[in-house]
Parts: sequence; C-alpha cells; structure tokens
Amino acid sequence: MLSKACLVGAYQTKLEEIARFDDVELLVIVPPVWLDPAGPVALERSHTEGYRLLADPIRFNGRFHLHYYPKLKRRLAEFRPDIVHIDEEPYNLATFLAMRQAKGVAAKTLFFSWQNLLRRYPFPFSWMEKQVLAGIDAAIMGNQEAVAVWQSKGYAGPHTVIPQFGVDTAAYRPPAYRDQGRGFVIGSANRRLVPEKGVDVLLRAAAKLPGIWRVQIAGDGPERPLLQKLSHELGIADRVQFDGPIPSAQMPGYLQQMDVMVLPSRTRPNWKEQFGRVLVEAMACETAVIGSDSGEIPHVIGDAGLIFPEDDVDALHAHLLQLMQSPDLRDELGRKGRARVLDRYTQSQIAAQTVAVYRKMMAE
Repeated sequence: MLSKACLVGAYQTKLEEIARFDDVELLVIVPPVWLDPAGPVALERSHTEGYRLLADPIRFNGRFHLHYYPKLKRRLAEFRPDIVHIDEEPYNLATFLAMRQAKGVAAKTLFFSWQNLLRRYPFPFSWMEKQVLAGIDAAIMGNQEAVAVWQSKGYAGPHTVIPQFGVDTAAYRPPAYRDQGRGFVIGSANRRLVPEKGVDVLLRAAAKLPGIWRVQIAGDGPERPLLQKLSHELGIADRVQFDGPIPSAQMPGYLQQMDVMVLPSRTRPNWKEQFGRVLVEAMACETAVIGSDSGEIPHVIGDAGLIFPEDDVDALHAHLLQLMQSPDLRDELGRKGRARVLDRYTQSQIAAQTVAVYRKMMAE
C-alpha cells in the first residue's frame, strides 16, 4: 500500500487491523514527511504491529498531482505483491506510475478517491487519469458521489464505497457523565476555519437561542478573525470560545464535553463535504450531531442525527433549540450515533471491508 495519509499514527490502527487477517501480508510505504500546505506532517510510528512500514523519499513533496516514489519499482521487485493499493486519486502522477510499475510484477491495482465533484484537468493529468481509469483493476470510493463522478468519466470497473479510515472506539467513547448544570454546550471542530465550513451559520443560529449556552470552536485559519468579529456584532462574544487547533490525542475529551457537535458545511464550486470525519468521532462519543446537507454528510449521519439545508440559519436554529430543550432526544441520538459507528465506521470494520475488496480482486 502506498499512502501518505498513513503518516498519521492514529490512522495506522487500520493497517494493524488489515494485517490481522491470516491471508494478508502487508507492506505499507509512506514518505518520511509530507509537506502539506497547512504544515508539514511527519511520520508517527504509533501502530506498527503485524506489518512492515517503510519510509521512502518522494519527489515533488507537497505537490498533490506531481509527487511520486522513485524507489517504488525496486520495492515491488523485492516484495512481489499480488495487489498494490494506491491510496491516491487517479489523476495523480503517483497513481499512474504505481499502476504501471505494478503491472511489471503482475500485481493487480486499485486506487482510492474522495473526489465528489466533476472536474476536468489539463494535459498531462487528463491523460494519466484516462490511463488509470482504463487500466486499474478496482477502486475504493470514499463517498457515494465519487462513484457517479468516476463512472461519468469512463470508469467501468468494480468499485466499493468505504471511508478511508475508521474511528478508534476505545478512545472515542462516551464520557462517564456530562455535567447538566454547565449549560448547553455547542461544538464545532475543524482543522481549518474557512468559509466553506459554515461556522458563521452556526454563530447566527446560536445567537437566537434563549437560556444558558456557549459555543466552542476548534481549529484555526483565515476565517477566525472574521468569526470573532461576527460574534461581537451578534452580541455573543462572551458565549463563544475559540480554542484553536486541538491535538488528535485530546480530541476525544474535547468532543465528550459537548451536548451537540455541528458541521454546517456549505458547498462551493470547487469543494463539497467529502465525509466529515468529526461527525463519526462525535457520534462515537455519544454526542448528538447536526449537519448540513452538503455532500456526504447526510449519508454519514443517517438517522442518528439532524440534517438542515445548507446556509439555512433558521433551520439550524430550530434543531439547536429542539436539542437544547430535550435532553432525552440528545441521549437518543447519542446512542444511535455510537451504534451507527460500531456498525459501520470502526477501524476493524473499515479494514474488514477493505480486505473483502482484496479477496474479490484475487478471486477475479
């Protein structure tokens, strides 16, 4: 498996779960560091039991479309895999080269895609994309809309919808208790505070609530000064707390203290919510969730939370008021949320579904 995403230690638990299957021998190749525009992501060797994790250099580090692994051909010749799982979009150079090099050792290939918008790329990426779609053996899509995107671009092969990673339900679990005397706590947690995350909609909806409540906002980014200004304009600055980035190890405790977690994403011409990982993390903590109808959010939440139309402040306000006034409904949605995560979104569930794809590829 090639996966720069697996630099993150918490995500490596999926790899351990995959490696638990008796018929799987797993080698995972990652870069030593990924120079992400939001900041470097260095390799964390946190969960490495049962498989090999190699850190190989990449060229054009930080360039999503152009990076690739120059040592991959040699690694494939040494390991002789049956399947090469390319954890990259099909229009990337890394995917195209890995597919071609895998054929050199008679290995089957699959790609992973979050892409839920129909985009057209210039040459040579359009050419590489076409080659990959014609030559790949299987695909894993991270959301429902990605299936339609790639089929419209000519992909006719087998596909399965599986999120890239699951949730560690031992870490993300219900708290021992929630202090009912602290008021109604509304949460928002994003890595980046940007307009498409719709936090301004949350502030406008919360501003109309009666009683004792507060909003806690995790994350940082260009939208933060504007959101702080908006909270002053709405007269709720003393009820809104900007917590900045929350380390991944502290995120379970952060979500456990919330009464409701809100993801009010809004679709843009170049962006649509691809999954909304914080939703399943909150659901695993039995925290009630509310999401907009952007992209994959309704599919993730199902009947275990509340959905409102994008940018509809009044609809979001009504949901918040309903949950504020009904602890029983909050508890019911919290229980449904954790049950949904245990059924669909644990790392072991994601690993099992992924191995099922591998087995089907080998059978075919």
